[in-house]
Amino acid sequence: MTEPVHATTPIAVVTGANSGIGRATAIHLAGQGFVVYGTVRSLDKAAKLGVMAEHAGVEVKLIELDVASDDSVAAGFARILTETDGVVDVLVNNAGVGGNAVAEECPPQMYLDIMNVNLCGAVRCQQQVLPGMRERRRGTIVNITSVVGKIAALAQSPYVTSKWALEGLSEGLAQEVAPFGIRVAIVEPGVTKSAIFAKNIDAPNQSGAYDAAYRRMFQMYAAGLANATDPFEVGKVVHHAITTDQPQLRYPVSWGAKELIDGRAAMTDQQWVALGTIEDDDDYYHAFADRFGLQI
Repeated sequence: MTEPVHATTPIAVVTGANSGIGRATAIHLAGQGFVVYGTVRSLDKAAKLGVMAEHAGVEVKLIELDVASDDSVAAGFARILTETDGVVDVLVNNAGVGGNAVAEECPPQMYLDIMNVNLCGAVRCQQQVLPGMRERRRGTIVNITSVVGKIAALAQSPYVTSKWALEGLSEGLAQEVAPFGIRVAIVEPGVTKSAIFAKNIDAPNQSGAYDAAYRRMFQMYAAGLANATDPFEVGKVVHHAITTDQPQLRYPVSWGAKELIDGRAAMTDQQWVALGTIEDDDDYYHAFADRFGLQI
Protein backbone atom coordinates (compact mmCIF):
# COMPACT_ATOMS: atom_id res chain seq x y z
CA MET A 1 0.00 0.00 0.00
CA THR A 2 1.35 3.43 -0.95
CA GLU A 3 2.08 5.71 2.00
CA PRO A 4 0.23 9.06 1.92
CA VAL A 5 2.29 12.02 0.74
CA HIS A 6 3.22 14.39 3.57
CA ALA A 7 0.75 17.28 3.64
CA THR A 8 3.48 19.96 3.68
CA THR A 9 4.92 18.81 0.36
CA PRO A 10 3.34 20.70 -2.58
CA ILE A 11 1.46 18.25 -4.78
CA ALA A 12 0.86 18.85 -8.49
CA VAL A 13 -1.07 16.89 -11.09
CA VAL A 14 -0.05 17.40 -14.74
CA THR A 15 -2.30 15.90 -17.41
CA GLY A 16 -0.96 14.71 -20.75
CA ALA A 17 2.47 14.14 -19.22
CA ASN A 18 3.75 11.59 -21.72
CA SER A 19 5.11 14.16 -24.21
CA GLY A 20 5.86 17.78 -25.05
CA ILE A 21 4.77 20.51 -22.68
CA GLY A 22 3.16 18.11 -20.20
CA ARG A 23 6.27 15.95 -19.89
CA ALA A 24 8.58 18.95 -19.54
CA THR A 25 6.30 20.60 -16.98
CA ALA A 26 6.03 17.44 -14.89
CA ILE A 27 9.80 16.96 -14.83
CA HIS A 28 10.49 20.63 -14.13
CA LEU A 29 8.03 20.83 -11.24
CA ALA A 30 9.45 17.63 -9.77
CA GLY A 31 12.88 19.24 -9.94
CA GLN A 32 11.53 22.24 -8.02
CA GLY A 33 10.43 20.12 -5.08
CA PHE A 34 6.87 19.24 -6.02
CA VAL A 35 5.44 15.78 -5.70
CA VAL A 36 4.19 15.32 -9.25
CA TYR A 37 1.55 13.00 -10.59
CA GLY A 38 1.64 12.78 -14.38
CA THR A 39 -1.42 11.43 -16.13
CA VAL A 40 -1.05 9.43 -19.34
CA ARG A 41 -3.58 7.59 -21.46
CA SER A 42 -1.36 4.51 -21.54
CA LEU A 43 1.56 3.59 -19.32
CA ASP A 44 3.12 1.90 -22.36
CA LYS A 45 3.60 5.33 -23.97
CA ALA A 46 5.37 6.87 -20.98
CA ALA A 47 8.76 5.21 -21.43
CA LYS A 48 10.50 8.41 -22.58
CA LEU A 49 9.05 10.31 -19.63
CA GLY A 50 10.55 7.71 -17.31
CA VAL A 51 13.96 7.95 -18.94
CA MET A 52 13.98 11.76 -18.92
CA ALA A 53 12.85 11.91 -15.30
CA GLU A 54 15.58 9.47 -14.30
CA HIS A 55 18.21 11.52 -16.12
CA ALA A 56 16.95 14.62 -14.30
CA GLY A 57 17.16 12.80 -10.97
CA VAL A 58 13.45 13.20 -10.21
CA GLU A 59 10.34 11.07 -9.91
CA VAL A 60 7.04 11.58 -11.73
CA LYS A 61 4.33 9.31 -10.39
CA LEU A 62 2.35 7.90 -13.32
CA ILE A 63 -1.43 7.63 -13.35
CA GLU A 64 -3.23 6.03 -16.29
CA LEU A 65 -6.10 8.35 -17.09
CA ASP A 66 -8.01 9.45 -20.19
CA VAL A 67 -9.33 13.00 -19.81
CA ALA A 68 -12.01 12.24 -22.43
CA SER A 69 -13.76 9.80 -20.08
CA ASP A 70 -15.75 10.66 -16.96
CA ASP A 71 -15.11 7.23 -15.44
CA SER A 72 -11.38 7.24 -16.22
CA VAL A 73 -10.87 10.70 -14.71
CA ALA A 74 -12.84 9.78 -11.59
CA ALA A 75 -10.88 6.56 -11.12
CA GLY A 76 -7.50 8.20 -11.76
CA PHE A 77 -8.10 11.04 -9.33
CA ALA A 78 -9.48 8.63 -6.74
CA ARG A 79 -6.06 6.98 -6.77
CA ILE A 80 -4.24 10.29 -6.54
CA LEU A 81 -6.40 11.65 -3.72
CA THR A 82 -6.10 8.41 -1.76
CA GLU A 83 -2.30 8.65 -1.91
CA THR A 84 -2.23 12.36 -1.00
CA ASP A 85 -4.80 12.33 1.82
CA GLY A 86 -7.14 14.27 -0.46
CA VAL A 87 -4.70 17.09 -1.21
CA VAL A 88 -3.84 18.46 -4.66
CA ASP A 89 -2.25 21.90 -4.53
CA VAL A 90 -1.80 22.43 -8.26
CA LEU A 91 -3.61 21.07 -11.31
CA VAL A 92 -2.01 21.68 -14.71
CA ASN A 93 -4.56 20.93 -17.43
CA ASN A 94 -2.29 20.25 -20.36
CA ALA A 95 -3.75 17.19 -22.14
CA GLY A 96 -5.01 18.11 -25.58
CA VAL A 97 -5.32 17.20 -29.23
CA GLY A 98 -4.99 19.21 -32.42
CA GLY A 99 -7.33 19.34 -35.36
CA ASN A 100 -7.15 20.84 -38.84
CA ALA A 101 -10.25 21.74 -40.84
CA VAL A 102 -12.02 24.74 -42.28
CA ALA A 103 -15.45 25.44 -40.83
CA GLU A 104 -17.38 24.60 -44.02
CA GLU A 105 -15.96 21.10 -44.22
CA CYS A 106 -15.47 20.14 -40.57
CA PRO A 107 -17.94 17.48 -39.40
CA PRO A 108 -19.77 18.49 -36.22
CA GLN A 109 -18.53 15.26 -34.62
CA MET A 110 -14.94 16.46 -35.05
CA TYR A 111 -15.76 19.62 -33.10
CA LEU A 112 -17.36 17.50 -30.38
CA ASP A 113 -14.45 15.05 -30.19
CA ILE A 114 -11.84 17.79 -29.87
CA MET A 115 -13.92 19.80 -27.41
CA ASN A 116 -14.38 16.65 -25.33
CA VAL A 117 -10.60 16.46 -24.82
CA ASN A 118 -9.47 20.08 -24.88
CA LEU A 119 -12.36 21.64 -22.96
CA CYS A 120 -14.33 18.93 -21.18
CA GLY A 121 -11.13 17.13 -20.17
CA ALA A 122 -10.08 20.22 -18.23
CA VAL A 123 -13.55 20.51 -16.71
CA ARG A 124 -13.50 16.90 -15.53
CA CYS A 125 -10.13 17.30 -13.84
CA GLN A 126 -10.96 20.65 -12.25
CA GLN A 127 -14.10 19.24 -10.73
CA GLN A 128 -12.06 16.52 -9.03
CA VAL A 129 -9.75 18.94 -7.20
CA LEU A 130 -11.79 22.09 -6.63
CA PRO A 131 -13.86 20.83 -3.66
CA GLY A 132 -10.66 20.13 -1.71
CA MET A 133 -9.08 23.40 -2.76
CA ARG A 134 -12.18 25.28 -1.61
CA GLU A 135 -12.14 23.53 1.74
CA ARG A 136 -8.46 24.36 2.29
CA ARG A 137 -8.89 27.82 0.74
CA ARG A 138 -5.83 27.47 -1.42
CA GLY A 139 -4.73 25.97 -4.69
CA THR A 140 -3.88 26.81 -8.29
CA ILE A 141 -5.41 25.69 -11.56
CA VAL A 142 -3.16 26.17 -14.61
CA ASN A 143 -4.91 25.76 -17.93
CA ILE A 144 -2.66 25.37 -20.96
CA THR A 145 -4.58 26.97 -23.81
CA SER A 146 -2.71 28.21 -26.90
CA VAL A 147 -1.93 31.31 -28.87
CA VAL A 148 -4.84 30.16 -31.05
CA GLY A 149 -7.06 30.69 -28.03
CA LYS A 150 -6.56 34.40 -28.75
CA ILE A 151 -6.21 34.47 -32.55
CA ALA A 152 -8.17 32.33 -35.01
CA ALA A 153 -5.45 30.49 -36.92
CA LEU A 154 -6.36 29.49 -40.47
CA ALA A 155 -7.77 26.05 -41.27
CA GLN A 156 -7.79 24.85 -37.65
CA SER A 157 -11.39 25.64 -36.84
CA PRO A 158 -12.12 22.81 -34.36
CA TYR A 159 -8.82 23.27 -32.51
CA VAL A 160 -9.18 27.06 -32.39
CA THR A 161 -12.77 26.76 -31.19
CA SER A 162 -11.78 24.41 -28.37
CA LYS A 163 -8.98 26.69 -27.20
CA TRP A 164 -11.18 29.81 -27.30
CA ALA A 165 -13.67 27.86 -25.20
CA LEU A 166 -10.96 26.92 -22.70
CA GLU A 167 -9.92 30.57 -22.48
CA GLY A 168 -13.50 31.55 -21.65
CA LEU A 169 -13.86 28.77 -19.11
CA SER A 170 -10.60 29.81 -17.45
CA GLU A 171 -11.43 33.51 -17.30
CA GLY A 172 -14.79 32.82 -15.72
CA LEU A 173 -13.33 30.24 -13.33
CA ALA A 174 -10.75 32.76 -12.12
CA GLN A 175 -13.50 35.00 -10.77
CA GLU A 176 -15.61 32.13 -9.45
CA VAL A 177 -12.88 30.65 -7.27
CA ALA A 178 -11.10 33.86 -6.21
CA PRO A 179 -13.23 34.18 -3.04
CA PHE A 180 -11.87 30.80 -1.92
CA GLY A 181 -8.21 31.73 -2.25
CA ILE A 182 -7.80 29.66 -5.43
CA ARG A 183 -5.86 31.11 -8.35
CA VAL A 184 -6.24 30.39 -12.06
CA ALA A 185 -3.42 30.91 -14.56
CA ILE A 186 -3.82 30.68 -18.32
CA VAL A 187 -0.63 29.71 -20.17
CA GLU A 188 -0.80 30.47 -23.90
CA PRO A 189 1.99 28.72 -25.82
CA GLY A 190 2.94 29.61 -29.35
CA VAL A 191 4.95 27.08 -31.35
CA THR A 192 6.70 24.72 -28.94
CA LYS A 193 8.63 21.55 -29.74
CA SER A 194 6.01 18.85 -29.36
CA ALA A 195 4.83 15.61 -30.95
CA ILE A 196 1.43 17.23 -31.55
CA PHE A 197 2.73 18.86 -34.76
CA ALA A 198 3.91 15.60 -36.28
CA LYS A 199 0.44 14.18 -35.69
CA ASN A 200 -1.38 17.25 -36.95
CA ILE A 201 -0.78 17.14 -40.71
CA ASP A 202 -4.28 16.55 -42.06
CA ALA A 203 -5.68 18.91 -44.68
CA PRO A 204 -9.27 17.72 -45.26
CA ASN A 205 -9.92 20.05 -48.20
CA GLN A 206 -12.74 18.11 -49.85
CA SER A 207 -13.92 20.91 -52.10
CA GLY A 208 -10.48 22.15 -53.10
CA ALA A 209 -11.70 25.67 -52.41
CA TYR A 210 -9.46 26.21 -49.40
CA ASP A 211 -6.01 25.41 -50.78
CA ALA A 212 -4.67 28.84 -49.78
CA ALA A 213 -5.89 28.58 -46.18
CA TYR A 214 -4.20 25.20 -45.62
CA ARG A 215 -1.05 26.25 -47.45
CA ARG A 216 -0.68 29.39 -45.36
CA MET A 217 -1.42 27.55 -42.13
CA PHE A 218 1.26 24.95 -42.82
CA GLN A 219 3.71 27.67 -43.87
CA MET A 220 3.25 29.47 -40.56
CA TYR A 221 3.90 26.27 -38.61
CA ALA A 222 6.90 25.43 -40.78
CA ALA A 223 8.40 28.80 -39.83
CA GLY A 224 7.46 28.24 -36.22
CA LEU A 225 8.91 24.74 -36.02
CA ALA A 226 12.22 26.05 -37.36
CA ASN A 227 12.30 28.34 -34.32
CA ALA A 228 10.23 26.26 -31.89
CA THR A 229 10.70 26.86 -28.18
CA ASP A 230 11.94 24.11 -25.89
CA PRO A 231 8.96 22.82 -23.86
CA PHE A 232 10.96 23.19 -20.65
CA GLU A 233 10.64 26.96 -21.15
CA VAL A 234 6.89 26.50 -20.84
CA GLY A 235 7.45 24.39 -17.74
CA LYS A 236 9.41 27.27 -16.20
CA VAL A 237 6.55 29.65 -16.94
CA VAL A 238 4.08 27.25 -15.33
CA HIS A 239 6.28 27.08 -12.22
CA HIS A 240 6.51 30.87 -12.11
CA ALA A 241 2.74 31.21 -12.45
CA ILE A 242 2.25 28.82 -9.52
CA THR A 243 4.81 30.36 -7.17
CA THR A 244 4.91 34.10 -7.93
CA ASP A 245 3.61 36.58 -5.37
CA GLN A 246 2.51 38.85 -8.23
CA PRO A 247 0.23 36.57 -10.22
CA GLN A 248 -1.16 37.32 -13.66
CA LEU A 249 -4.15 35.71 -15.30
CA ARG A 250 -2.43 35.10 -18.66
CA TYR A 251 1.10 34.07 -19.63
CA PRO A 252 1.96 34.01 -23.34
CA VAL A 253 5.09 31.93 -24.01
CA SER A 254 7.05 30.34 -26.87
CA TRP A 255 7.64 31.34 -30.48
CA GLY A 256 5.11 33.74 -31.91
CA ALA A 257 2.80 33.93 -28.90
CA LYS A 258 3.30 37.54 -27.84
CA GLU A 259 3.62 38.78 -31.43
CA LEU A 260 0.43 37.09 -32.59
CA ILE A 261 -1.62 38.05 -29.55
CA ASP A 262 -0.44 41.65 -29.51
CA GLY A 263 -0.71 41.97 -33.29
CA ARG A 264 -4.30 40.78 -33.35
CA ALA A 265 -5.22 43.06 -30.43
CA ALA A 266 -3.82 46.04 -32.37
CA MET A 267 -5.87 45.24 -35.49
CA THR A 268 -9.41 46.24 -36.21
CA ASP A 269 -11.84 43.50 -37.15
CA GLN A 270 -11.94 44.94 -40.64
CA GLN A 271 -8.17 44.62 -40.96
CA TRP A 272 -8.34 41.03 -39.72
CA VAL A 273 -10.96 40.05 -42.29
CA ALA A 274 -9.06 41.88 -45.03
CA LEU A 275 -6.09 39.55 -44.54
CA GLY A 276 -8.26 36.77 -45.87
CA THR A 277 -8.93 38.58 -49.12
CA ILE A 278 -5.26 38.68 -50.19
CA GLU A 279 -4.92 36.35 -53.19
CA ASP A 280 -1.17 36.09 -53.71
CA ASP A 281 0.75 34.07 -51.09
CA ASP A 282 3.78 36.37 -51.11
CA ASP A 283 1.55 39.40 -50.61
CA TYR A 284 -0.14 37.57 -47.74
CA TYR A 285 3.19 36.75 -46.09
CA HIS A 286 4.33 40.36 -46.40
CA ALA A 287 1.09 41.59 -44.85
CA PHE A 288 1.42 38.99 -42.10
CA ALA A 289 4.92 40.23 -41.31
CA ASP A 290 3.71 43.83 -41.21
CA ARG A 291 0.89 42.99 -38.79
CA PHE A 292 2.64 40.51 -36.52
CA GLY A 293 6.38 41.06 -36.94
CA LEU A 294 6.89 37.40 -37.89
CA GLN A 295 8.55 36.22 -41.08
CA ILE A 296 6.76 33.12 -42.34
